[in-house]
Amino acid sequence: MQLFEFEGRRPQVHPEAFVAPTATLIGDVRVEKGASIWYGAVLRADICTIIVREGSNIQDNSVVHAAPDVTVEIGPNATIAHSCVFHGDTMGEKALLGNGSVVLDHASIGAGSLVAAGSVLTPGTRVEEGVLAAGAPAAPKKPISGTNAELWVESNADYYSDLAQRHRAGITVMPPTA
Repeated sequence: MQLFEFEGRRPQVHPEAFVAPTATLIGDVRVEKGASIWYGAVLRADICTIIVREGSNIQDNSVVHAAPDVTVEIGPNATIAHSCVFHGDTMGEKALLGNGSVVLDHASIGAGSLVAAGSVLTPGTRVEEGVLAAGAPAAPKKPISGTNAELWVESNADYYSDLAQRHRAGITVMPPTA
């Protein structure tokens, strides 16, 4: 993992979190127990604060940043999936942001909600708890209770928690080949 102090603000990573060796954390980033930050992810808290709560995962090639003086909170067991840009304020507990989605300034995702892959939350958008939101711009489509989306929301954090422990124990840096 690449950790960088910026103007006296430095990342704090719980010893039981997984941060991939190619992830980059800059400034006031706090990663709690059991959280995972995956390969190529960048969390840049140079002008903001980023808190990744217990059990959450920020997947490969995603970027988290925010407007000046904002505290970004990724709630417990929440997921920012592959190749997302999260420039919003909050994700509630077990919220899931689908692959390739973009969340802009001061937007938030409620607990237990799923934002479909490729969606865009425009500035200030609030996705309420327990809904599926989709589109560009994203809008609520339906409650997720009783749908396949609910299965993703309920199971994703546990799956990534287990996978993170396997990576902690089992990755090996390979020498370059000729």
